[in-house]
Amino acid sequence: MDDLRLESLPPALDDYLELRRASGLTPKRPDQGGPALTNSWAWRRITDATGRAVAMGRVVGDGGWYFLIADMATLPAYQRRGLGRRILEELLAEIRAKAPEGAYVTLLADPPGQALYRSLGFTEPTTGSVTMHQLLT
Repeated sequence: MDDLRLESLPPALDDYLELRRASGLTPKRPDQGGPALTNSWAWRRITDATGRAVAMGRVVGDGGWYFLIADMATLPAYQRRGLGRRILEELLAEIRAKAPEGAYVTLLADPPGQALYRSLGFTEPTTGSVTMHQLLT
């Protein structure tokens, strides 16, 4: 990470949109990305020497008991360097430092990230719970 820098800031909107698209996450529009940047509980980004964000992750949460890890993304040219792990470890450390005992941390684990998430203690629910969603149109 000689020329890379970890920061507790959101990426620029253009970087956010590109990171999502290039890493294989569902592309978003500026009117969706703008609120994500300003309304998150915590952010981490890794920037290159030019200041462009090459990796990111965020926490959406109420600050009390519920925290959702979201937008974990790394540009393809920077993948397999441990950047996602570094970001996730930092986000989890912030939750541990600021959240009350008993906080619930969740995420949606796409196949490429599942090994990382498991290695940091995330497990699948054993209660019979499943992930459900609804896309508003």
